[in-house]
Amino acid sequence: MTAGAPGRWLLLAAVLLLHGCGGAPVAPVQDLSARPHSRSHSGYHVVRRGETLYSISFTYGYDYREVARWNGIHSPYRIYPGQKLRMRPPTHTARRAPRHTVKPRSKPRHRTRSVHRAPSHSRAITAWRWPTSGPVLHAYSATDPGKKGIDIGGKNGQPVLASASGEVVYSGSGLIRFGKLIIIKHNQTYFSAYAHNRKLLVKEGMKVRAGQEIAEMGSTGATRTMLHFEIRRNGKPVDPLRYLPRR
Repeated sequence: MTAGAPGRWLLLAAVLLLHGCGGAPVAPVQDLSARPHSRSHSGYHVVRRGETLYSISFTYGYDYREVARWNGIHSPYRIYPGQKLRMRPPTHTARRAPRHTVKPRSKPRHRTRSVHRAPSHSRAITAWRWPTSGPVLHAYSATDPGKKGIDIGGKNGQPVLASASGEVVYSGSGLIRFGKLIIIKHNQTYFSAYAHNRKLLVKEGMKVRAGQEIAEMGSTGATRTMLHFEIRRNGKPVDPLRYLPRR
């Protein structure tokens, strides 16, 4: 081996190393658009096309009235793509009134007690109905984030029914992990959700009655044909089996 051989061997090794690196696979780029929404560390959510205040509140697990109040949004709760929504309560506190304000009026000795109640915009739910026939594949879990409802098995195209009367406040496929999804507002307290449908038969704003066919069962956003069914009380998931009749 000549005196210059070690240098040539080192140069050859470097070339081979660079060539090997060129053929190695690069780190995969995560497709964030295919991931479900998560609570943003910034505390804000940027509205995307097709989303509604109801669907966003549903995704984050909040009552739509809370999100509306945090953002100064009033009925009929219209939002638009690109709008930045606060997804946590404001931290600022109201300013205290100065002490030298106008002296309050004295209370009358006799006054009539009156109770002001907000008008009810929908009837109370007297009974829930099963949204479809079939076995319960997975039960509700209060601790597992992926089991905030029940999964009901069935056949592709099987009818999906409204569990109670109400208004359709979301009908679309913007929430990827739910596939084709329908959300029904039953009153100021309760909502129900129907996910992974093959076909949606109702649109936003439509009034539906209990037992009305609203979709066809499918497997969108799922690994098998099934219906994922949820009941939300004040924005929070509850166990549907506590509300549905025994069968």
